[in-house]
Formats: sequence, C-alpha cells, structure tokens
Amino acid sequence: MLVGEPMMSLESAAFTFLVPAGCVHDPLQRSGLSGFTCEMAQRGAGPRDSRRFVLDLDNLGVERSELVSDAHTSYSGATVWENLPTALEIFVDLLRRPHLPSEQLEAVRQVMLQELHAVEDEPAHKVIIELRRRHYPNPWGRPAQGDRESLKAITIDDIRSHFTSCYHPNGTILGVAGRFDWDRLRKTVGRLLRDWQPRETAPFVEGPPEQKHHHLPYDSNQTHIGIAYPSVPYRHPDYFQAWGAVGVLSGGMSARLFTEVRERRGLCYAVHATYHSLRDRGGVFCYAGTSADRAQETLDVTLGELNRLAEGIKADELERLKARIKSALIMQQESSSARSSSIARDWYHLGRARTLDEVARHIDALTSQTINSYLSEHPPGDFTVITMGPGELEVPVGVS
Repeated sequence: MLVGEPMMSLESAAFTFLVPAGCVHDPLQRSGLSGFTCEMAQRGAGPRDSRRFVLDLDNLGVERSELVSDAHTSYSGATVWENLPTALEIFVDLLRRPHLPSEQLEAVRQVMLQELHAVEDEPAHKVIIELRRRHYPNPWGRPAQGDRESLKAITIDDIRSHFTSCYHPNGTILGVAGRFDWDRLRKTVGRLLRDWQPRETAPFVEGPPEQKHHHLPYDSNQTHIGIAYPSVPYRHPDYFQAWGAVGVLSGGMSARLFTEVRERRGLCYAVHATYHSLRDRGGVFCYAGTSADRAQETLDVTLGELNRLAEGIKADELERLKARIKSALIMQQESSSARSSSIARDWYHLGRARTLDEVARHIDALTSQTINSYLSEHPPGDFTVITMGPGELEVPVGVS
C-alpha cells in the first residue's frame, strides 16, 4: 500500500516502509530474530555489497533509520527531493534482494549483543521493557532486543527463513511525504514493486500475560518503578480523550506527575507517563526513578495520582496541553520525516491517513467535560507494577 502526502513548500522528501516483520513473529526460542534480520538485510542488497550500500545512500544524502517494533520492521529515509527515486530503489533492493551474507553473521551477532548490553546498563529502559512484557499478552509484549541465549543460537538459516516468511507485499505500507509528484511516484513504485509476489502468512497464537506484579533485584541505592494500565487503542473513537488525559498527567513541567511527585514532594528525580497503542489494544506506561529509601512512598503517591485522574481534569490543565500540542503540530508541518511515518502508521491503524488539519480539529474539540466523561467510564486501574532495586516494594491493597 502506497500512501503519500505532498508538501511542496519543502525541498526534502521522506519515506517510511512498514514491513510486517515485527518481533511478534519471533519464534519462542529465537527472540530477537526480527532485529537480527533487520541488521543483516542492510549488509548488502541487489547489486551493492555492504560497503557500497552504505556509500550510495551517503552519497545521496539519505538520513536513515530502522526500528523493530511489535508488528513491524520499519525502514525510513529522508533526502533532497530529486534523490527520492534512487533512494527508494536502493531500499526496495533491501526488501526484496538482500544478500544476508553468512560471513557477516558473527559481526552482526556482536552488534545485537552490544545492544542487549546497553539495555542491561539502562535500568529505566529495562523496567519499561519488562513492564510491556507483563502488561500485554504474549507475543505483543515481547522485547525486540531478544535475549542472550536466543541471540547466540540464531543461525543464518533462521534469518533467511524469517526473511522469506515475513518480508512480503501483503501488509507492507510505504508512506511518502514532502516534495514529490504523485503520478511520478506511483509509476516509480509500480516499476519497482509491481511483480513483488504476496506470500501466505501463518497466524500466531496469543497467550496470557505473565504475573502483573514483579520485582527485579538490583544492587543499587536507586529504585526504578514502572506502572501500566489498559487504555483504548489508536483506532478507538475515544482515542483523543484518552490521549488528552495522559497529556494532563504527564506532558511537561506543569503536568500532574511532575508537579505532584517530583516538585512538590521531592520524591524522585524522574517521573513521566506515555500512551502506547497496538492495533487492537492500548496502554499507559509510567516510570519513576527514585532513591531506595523513598521508593515505597514514590510508588504509593504515583498510584494515588493515577487513581486521582479518574476524578477528572480542570479546564486550565487542558488549555496548557493544547498549547503544547499545537506547537508540535506546527513542527510536524515542517518535517517530511515525521509525516511519512505518521501517515504510514495511520494507514496501519485506521486504513486511512489523518491530515494535520483533522488532528487539529480533534484537539480543538477536546474539553474538560469530554475528557472527564471518558475518565468516568475508563478510570485508570488493573495496574501492572514492576520494580527494580535493592528491596521489593509493597503494592497497596486493592491494586489489581
């Protein structure tokens, strides 16, 4: 599926491929296989070896990135608009004709292990990964980084099999934004991809999440706290109400968690909450980093603020949130990269792309009354709580 948004005032063009090769497709004993395959696919494709692949993109001035999420592996790039067709051609080679060279396997394995080590060195990141794993049912909470045993066991045959089964046109979305001609873009993409054959996809079995309260021992004088609760998905009619409520909770230095937990009480050095959506379910993920001696109070007060959210928000809180969001929308209007990824994600979640004007209308329509009505029907609850530190904390009675 090709989705495009011309932005003719810009001199750049950006693209985002969403390929249905996310970590939910990793076999149980090969956790991290999607990320491994993503890295291997960039080690040469089509007529280019690994070095030529990188040099040609650099010579085109392509700023690129890749990311493995639950449902997708994404490849993104941005360049001056004249170079868009050539850049797309190189990435189509990656999607269709990667070399996946066996002689690069061990080098890539070391890269993957180093990334896993980086997570181990970031306890805040590790807590959020564990929080997602226990909040969502398996395989939706599976970490993209994998684990050490799986990464050491992955073979070149595993990677080639994963590529064959997951890199296909059915379910792949290409979002393009910036300065381009729509008819030329369609012809270019058609020339590159019209003979790309779909493949049958195997369904995966969804299992229950693990125990919702868990402690990770960590020898430190700090404690890291993660709290999650269910929310509606992006495609839900009440998404903007849910999103607005989270923005009041954590969306700047005037938001509730920052002012109540950090500033007024001085309980922690970091606290925030973010909204996250899968296709059919969502969640709000909160983090607090504090000293071990204040950890229990930090957990209690943070849960208290989450429960207090059900009592409603005030009009002035919403107005501050709207001002921040409108600034973010203006910046999106000036970024082809942001728009290419947004319209691709929109198509996955909604089957269409929201314009920035449409998003602005939804934001303008938010009122404290509409958000409070949503909160009365969907109060925060059913909490997943993960702690990491020298001592286990007591989760208050009634927090399920």
